[in-house]
Amino acid sequence: MIGNLSESRFRGFLAPLAVLLAVCTPHLVLNSAPAAEIFVETESFDDPGGWKLDTQFIQQMGSPYLLAHGLGTPVDDAVTQIDVKQAGTYRVWVRTFDWVARWDAPGQPGKFQIQIGDQTLDETFGTEGATWGWQDGRTIELPQGKTELRLKDLTGFDGRCDCLYLTTQLDGDPPPPADNVLSDWRRKQLGLPDEPLERGPYDLVVVGGGYAGMGSAISAARMGCRVALIQDRGVLGGNGSSEVRVWAMGNIRRGKFPRIGEIIEEFADQATKSPGRYEEFGDDLKERVVRAEPQIDLWLNHHAFDAVVQDDHIVSVDALNTKTGEVVRMLGDRFVDCTGHGWLGQFVGADSDMAPDGRMGMSNMWRWDETDSPKSFPETPWALDLEMQDFPYPRDHHGQWFWESGFDKDAIGDAEGIRDWNLRAVYGAFNAMKNRDGAADHKTAILSWVAYVGGPRESNRLLGDVVLTQDDIVAKRDFPDGCVPSTWSIDLHYPKEQYAKKYPDNPFISVAVHDRRVDRSYGYPVPYRCFYSRNIDNLFMAGRNVSVTHEALGTVRVMKTCGMMGEVVGKAASICALRDCTPRDVYQNHLDELLQLLELPGKARRSTPSAPITIDEGALPRASKFGPMTGQDPASFEGIVIDDREAELTGKWTSGGGRNDRYVAYSYKYAGPGSGAQATYTMKAPRSGRFQILVGCSPADERFKNRATAAPVEIRIGDRVVRENVNYRGTEDRQFTPVATIDVAKDDEINVVILTDQADGLVHLDAVQMLPAE
Repeated sequence: MIGNLSESRFRGFLAPLAVLLAVCTPHLVLNSAPAAEIFVETESFDDPGGWKLDTQFIQQMGSPYLLAHGLGTPVDDAVTQIDVKQAGTYRVWVRTFDWVARWDAPGQPGKFQIQIGDQTLDETFGTEGATWGWQDGRTIELPQGKTELRLKDLTGFDGRCDCLYLTTQLDGDPPPPADNVLSDWRRKQLGLPDEPLERGPYDLVVVGGGYAGMGSAISAARMGCRVALIQDRGVLGGNGSSEVRVWAMGNIRRGKFPRIGEIIEEFADQATKSPGRYEEFGDDLKERVVRAEPQIDLWLNHHAFDAVVQDDHIVSVDALNTKTGEVVRMLGDRFVDCTGHGWLGQFVGADSDMAPDGRMGMSNMWRWDETDSPKSFPETPWALDLEMQDFPYPRDHHGQWFWESGFDKDAIGDAEGIRDWNLRAVYGAFNAMKNRDGAADHKTAILSWVAYVGGPRESNRLLGDVVLTQDDIVAKRDFPDGCVPSTWSIDLHYPKEQYAKKYPDNPFISVAVHDRRVDRSYGYPVPYRCFYSRNIDNLFMAGRNVSVTHEALGTVRVMKTCGMMGEVVGKAASICALRDCTPRDVYQNHLDELLQLLELPGKARRSTPSAPITIDEGALPRASKFGPMTGQDPASFEGIVIDDREAELTGKWTSGGGRNDRYVAYSYKYAGPGSGAQATYTMKAPRSGRFQILVGCSPADERFKNRATAAPVEIRIGDRVVRENVNYRGTEDRQFTPVATIDVAKDDEINVVILTDQADGLVHLDAVQMLPAE
């Protein structure tokens, strides 16, 4: 009540008074009520339906968004509820764009509609603009109360929507640009507090949840550090997740410190192909292994977008919840950049480098399958204009790693464009298979999977106290802190010329050029000083953004190798926590301590960095310098067994193995008949007596029917020579075939010489066995 008037009667009294004042005093302006506003981020929809949450390009366009990745079939609606506080006429603005317009391509593949309540807006979205911007949806009448909002995909071809803004301000300009992460306008619309929620302090904050990030987090946690692991996707593994499906390469558990890699082995995929099947990549296993560590706080669906640095020292990292828009500030003593692109290093001004051109590109792999009946596929006039001769045929139903582009494009600023170009290439290829010159042979083919998350190879590299070069690796330069074994060849990718002619500006098929002078068995030990920043005193890095040259990146960039970098960083971080020192101090003052930690099993742990170390059950046996055996352990046989690795070889021998064939230790070898190749095993008699000498033969398998049935072997003891022909085709119950029985004195040197002259097939080289003749 106001005096003796009710509130409603008082408002009625004021209304004509306001009109009178406006007429009598034309210069007096009365404040009108502010416009009603409704702001909706699509990533926060209650039900995304068939739309995918895309977080790859937040740094470039400002936000996560929903992507209608339906492979040509419209996806299910994304649905949420909005609360209309004030009934009225609203103007609708939608942040989207026509994703093929940047190439002036015909057609608009990303079309979608918006339904609010029972009304579908007349406007079709995803049809305007070559870059992210506001598309006008015109006006709609909305009643007060809660109502349903739907995104309705029309094509299945990667329509995208960031956010919607509804306002009763019907005229005027569109909302301000929203390209920056959490711009002031967006922050205000979301009602976010001025200061974010703080968490920590942590001993180590890990940014990036691929193999490098997982290795860093688990290793540090097991050495007693409190760890935050920040990952912008909903799954761990990065390129090795089911979203990208690059199988894990790089040999582990070998070299100077063969315990390195035992943590990676706990979660590494066992995919049979690349791209493999969804289930082969073990997303659930990766998450279980991380969540089993009580010292790790796992922050899935959080994107690190900013950091505070003081006097070249990182204080905190801000991470955006990619579903709610909320921000968490992670306080930490040390940080590790495992983002691949070196994002954290860029935020804090770490010294970095990027090849000016000729970089390796991004891949979006894909697969197709066949059904029992004919299937159609929409025409794709907006895709690349391809015929069957314009791309390598996807044999075994796989579009593999070499579907790659962006070599001379802006790997950071134009990352979304590179990804989208790859999608245009894939859709153009499948259109050729279904609707053009391949149609007769692919009537039942369907496009079953296309990676919308790109697999990049090269961008920013953060510089450390050592910048590793190709010459260092090839010359096997021995650094005192050499630790992580890099076994992949120096593998650099370039556009493949025969497919680049039609699209010289951005070829989409690559070729790999290998420098194979890397020791694939022992590995080249990459130095620890490549794993921390030279100018930010508490920044580590692990993964493809470590301190190497463009050429050296060709060998260290594969996932298991990146993961092992993380294992080393995690242990170094525990020393920093224990000694209150910097990553550089670990090398300068505590290197022996780090090298001792690298000798520990992967399942070693301590509750704090100063606590005693214990070993969990299930610790792996220490591998040899050549890694875990893939074949049978020589010690499991009777007598003395010597592997072919210990033989002296001359001539050309080709290695085989890796298919669980029956062989000893790591592999077998073979050489052609009459090739002049020769192998000599040397052993000493353990005592005087009579012994049988046997040589390894091939498995009893049709694949080995080219092995010799008669090939010479010589046994030399001083001046004595015994020469016999042997059959290298094994049987089900025989892996070693006898050569001869000899009499020896204790410590006699026995040479078993495998020859190829006069052989009637391939000579098989695996091992020799010496048994007592009794």
